[in-house]
Amino acid sequence: MTDMTKHISFTLTDAEKQLCVTRDGREVFTVCFSDGKVRAALSYTANERPLYLRGEAAPGDEIRLVLRDYRIELYVNGEIKDEEWPWGEALFCGGGAEKILMPADIRELPMPEKKEQPAVIGHITGAEGWYPGGGVFVGDCMPYVHGGRYHVLWLKDRHHHKAKWGKGAHQWEHISTADLVNWDIHPMAVEIDDPSEGSICTGSHIFDGGRHYLYYTVRKSDGSPATIQRSISEDGWHFSKDRDFAFTLSEKYHRESARDPKVIRGADGLLHMFVTTSEVAIDRGALAHLVSRDGGRWEELPESIYISPDGSQPECSDYFEYRGRYYLIFSHHGKGQYLISDRPFDGWREPKEPHIPCSSVPKAGVFKGERIIFTGFKGMGGYAGSMTFLEADTDENGEMRYFPVREMA
Repeated sequence: MTDMTKHISFTLTDAEKQLCVTRDGREVFTVCFSDGKVRAALSYTANERPLYLRGEAAPGDEIRLVLRDYRIELYVNGEIKDEEWPWGEALFCGGGAEKILMPADIRELPMPEKKEQPAVIGHITGAEGWYPGGGVFVGDCMPYVHGGRYHVLWLKDRHHHKAKWGKGAHQWEHISTADLVNWDIHPMAVEIDDPSEGSICTGSHIFDGGRHYLYYTVRKSDGSPATIQRSISEDGWHFSKDRDFAFTLSEKYHRESARDPKVIRGADGLLHMFVTTSEVAIDRGALAHLVSRDGGRWEELPESIYISPDGSQPECSDYFEYRGRYYLIFSHHGKGQYLISDRPFDGWREPKEPHIPCSSVPKAGVFKGERIIFTGFKGMGGYAGSMTFLEADTDENGEMRYFPVREMA
């Protein structure tokens, strides 16, 4: 299935079992209908449990399943209802698969040629409390400011982190605004297009040398060490994966859990990267500190920029300079907190109240040069939910104080 896409289409009847394929006496592909819902179960060699696709439907509806090697989709009357991300060999294809009941029309078609989408593909008014719906929720958010606009990259979540057998199968979506009221929806920034990708984890944007870079880690389907990767754009709206760029942390760190790289250009002229992980020798969470001159080759510094007081890993780090002070942000168990320093990369001190009250894993963009605006998410029945915002400024000691974003009140 690497070069072809299978389209399975049929009209739903009132029968419970609509389609069934067995292999060695085991059902490896079924489509069933009951209680107003259609459910497909597809089995792969990667896991004993099948992947499920579900959607509301009624007899007479047109059902279509689109099966790629890296993504499967369920449509009802042309509307997507669910999707999943497989890995391993499809047990319902190839030798040994036996069709027991198959009224559906199965067609094998070439992959459609990808056409570049326009920079803006939709609009929303007001992003506080927003999520796309249709079974899609907002996960970790990665705000940044560029070109007078406040951008939010966010993890597209289905099944509350349970997709792809718990790997998450997250991808990066993108919205932006010039006034914090009217938002443009942009093309997906980073998608899963390889079965080996278990999830595109949280990361960061940087505009450097006239190009836009997205740095992230890829959680591997087979549990091997996560690779730090990147995508590049000339216009800031359409990103392509840099297939020649990938590396892992050294064995000093817990490489399988490495994630959430934050990249900034320092006053020293170097690119700096902070990566969520743990130091193996002391069994404590850490933010590994790496530097690069050109963004292509990265070197680990001897000391992490932050080490947790225990084994919990500091997630989704952020960093910015504001009014002559430096702020290092990270989350423990989803709750954001920050440190302050008068120097760029050391001398960190904890404020009186270190916690950032912006729901889960908040990160910030400094909008119009003076407004610190955090974006996070509020969970809805598990991981991921709706987008939320909070504004901040600082007192004479550099400690942050918070208030609602006036445009979103």
